[in-house]
Amino acid sequence: MRKLFPFSAAVTVISLFLNSCETRHYKTTAGNPVRKPHPTSSNTGSSTTSASQTEREYQNLIKTYKSETADVLTDLLNDSSDNLKTSITVENNSRCNMVLTISGNNYFKKIPIGTNKIGAVMVPKNQNYNLSGMICNTVYQKTKFITSSYNVKLSN
Repeated sequence: MRKLFPFSAAVTVISLFLNSCETRHYKTTAGNPVRKPHPTSSNTGSSTTSASQTEREYQNLIKTYKSETADVLTDLLNDSSDNLKTSITVENNSRCNMVLTISGNNYFKKIPIGTNKIGAVMVPKNQNYNLSGMICNTVYQKTKFITSSYNVKLSN
């Protein structure tokens, strides 16, 4: 049976999708993630800051990244209980671009998420995933067992 969204919720999802081209907005019900300050110097001893390293990685990744928007929207709007995959969406409400790394059993992906944008990806269900990234010199790190759609909102 399909999940029925109220008309206004469907319009909101579609509107956010069209406004962000690759993103959706959802609120997380998860607990607070671990946030740790990150040193500003690299392992090589240079004075390059972590924020600038993340920005370089973001700029390089955004050139080749392939969005999974259609699959994520299908997962969010339809009953996906028989599907072997589900979606993870992350809203970046910080003033910095970020690269989110999602890793799990035989799964690894880096997702570039611009400031005030939402990134999303489809992952196999019923697995533990490590989500990590750098947000304006602050480390975001969370481990979550994913059984259905998972949504996170991050800010600095």
